[in-house]
Amino acid sequence: MEYNLADLFESVVDVVPDREALVYLDHPGTGAERRLTYLELDTAANRIGHHLLDSGIRPGEHIGLHLYNGVEYLQTVLGCLKARIVPVNVNYRYVEEELVYLYRDADLVALVFDAEFGDRVAAALPRAERVRHLVRVGAGKTLGVPFGEAESAGSPERGFPKRSGDDQFIIYTGGTTGMPKGVMWRQEDLFFSGLGGGAPTGEPVKKPEELAERVAAGGDGITFFPAPPLMHGTSTLTAFIGFNFGQRVVLHRKFAPEEALRTIEREKVTSVSLVGDAMLRPLIDALNGPMKGTDCTSLFSVSSSGAIMSDTVRRQFQALVPNVMLLNNFGSSESGFNGTATEDSGPERGFRIRVNSRTQVVDPATREPVAVGEVGRVAQCGHVPLGYYNDPAKTAETFFEKDGERWVLLGDMATVDKEGVVTVLGRGSQCINTGGEKVYPEEVEQALKSHPDVYDALVAGVPDPKWGHHVAAVVQVREGARAPSLDDIRTHCRSHLAGYKIPRQLVLTDAIRRSPSGKADYRWAREVAVAADR
Repeated sequence: MEYNLADLFESVVDVVPDREALVYLDHPGTGAERRLTYLELDTAANRIGHHLLDSGIRPGEHIGLHLYNGVEYLQTVLGCLKARIVPVNVNYRYVEEELVYLYRDADLVALVFDAEFGDRVAAALPRAERVRHLVRVGAGKTLGVPFGEAESAGSPERGFPKRSGDDQFIIYTGGTTGMPKGVMWRQEDLFFSGLGGGAPTGEPVKKPEELAERVAAGGDGITFFPAPPLMHGTSTLTAFIGFNFGQRVVLHRKFAPEEALRTIEREKVTSVSLVGDAMLRPLIDALNGPMKGTDCTSLFSVSSSGAIMSDTVRRQFQALVPNVMLLNNFGSSESGFNGTATEDSGPERGFRIRVNSRTQVVDPATREPVAVGEVGRVAQCGHVPLGYYNDPAKTAETFFEKDGERWVLLGDMATVDKEGVVTVLGRGSQCINTGGEKVYPEEVEQALKSHPDVYDALVAGVPDPKWGHHVAAVVQVREGARAPSLDDIRTHCRSHLAGYKIPRQLVLTDAIRRSPSGKADYRWAREVAVAADR
């Protein structure tokens, strides 16, 4: 047995076959739900895996998952891994041109898609010449084999070829600053970097067989609730963390705050993963409004990755759910998990991360560790990806070897203090150069969100004849609050930020645009700010 995700999952199934593994709750008010034990999920994954092999998909080939959250998503991922087929996530917001790019860049030979995306899929297929097999989830046009038929045609038994820790898992990045890139992981590396080696908060397993031994020796009672779309790597990895513990995973088709709270109460959810204020704030609004009195006492932790839960919003949620642990995790598709924010992170001290032993801040030119207080880029060694699929140039820029170890150089700028705590400044690609000074949007956004009338905010750089660029704040005002003026915003920020970081422009908007997972759309923010400055 190797560190292969399908092997590891099957080992867990064999020790807790009758334990509930996956709960899918549709909403709003449909009453539709599905509950699968570990054995039932294993059997379902066997069926779709065998169907794909029987349809001529070969081990090592790539299949796209163009799906909302649901049983079919995780069933298909597991089926692919069992059959040594490489699953590839597809952003369901993509339109025809973006889909054509991803289908071709990822060399997809098959696609499992939700029926409501049928028109977009049909439009993209003529230019995606390699796609030769389609499976459709849900009722719709006759495009592709219905998922139910695919299941019934596939064998429920295992009987797959021998697998390896070298088998690949590809995660396509969101593409918010350019076209998406496929991050190629060996499954063994992903298990240790993205899944904590079977124990994200403890000691990683020392042999593959130990995972099931720990599950057999432990109990149940933990329920994981990945709230963002599974098409973003973090949610899928959260589900697999739950499976590696032999615990239960709960899914909703889409994030809806009131339904999420009902599920937390009804299913006694222990751990919720989400993406920053964009998801935590609506939960606060619901708890202060129509869902007041919801029983959240089962909730042990709420974790965020991909966007920060700001200090102000964390305090508001903590006041409503006092015993919950709020974790700002730091990681990426290219590195997995790097660390968790310290308790003193906030507008005054910045986003401070206590990183793992494999993470450093390095000079991007020399690749050597920076001195205390100097600015560098976050890098990680050890279990890191192989590179970007179909992009050798970008792979050479981002991945390197040093002292016989493989490293990945992330886009996040940071400093490190004498205790080894890393302060993340922000993405270098979003950095604003104003009068020669560098401003990172995330730092300004934290200050803005602490203003009592600000509901959400993004910060972008706008061309300026005097300063090169100036800092612009795009702000969504809290419902029922008075719209702040630029002077109000500047006065508030002066207690948190150096003068050159304070916004020189304020743009009010009805809603901040983010991805379905809550990640910032900086391209949109920049366009809005530039248009308002004309």
